[in-house]
Amino acid sequence: MSELHKVIIKPIQSEKALSLIEEQNTIVFIVDRKAGKHDVKRAVEEIFEVKVSEVRTTITPRGLKKAYVKLSPEYKASEVATRLGML
Repeated sequence: MSELHKVIIKPIQSEKALSLIEEQNTIVFIVDRKAGKHDVKRAVEEIFEVKVSEVRTTITPRGLKKAYVKLSPEYKASEVATRLGML
């Protein structure tokens, strides 16, 4: 497993996360706590072959790191979510 695959742990499939895919072209991932925004951006761009316009991160009360990854307008978050088996 490459370093890029260690950054992204798993996608989130909550109702809120699925609405972000539709409304804001954003996918939510649980990522490695040590990964920075640039690491997350590079991993998503290389693994899914898309362009990322913005990455926001937060630490959950459980101590997990969530990354909100907004894709560039020419790419559809729903297509990536379908590839991940989320939709």
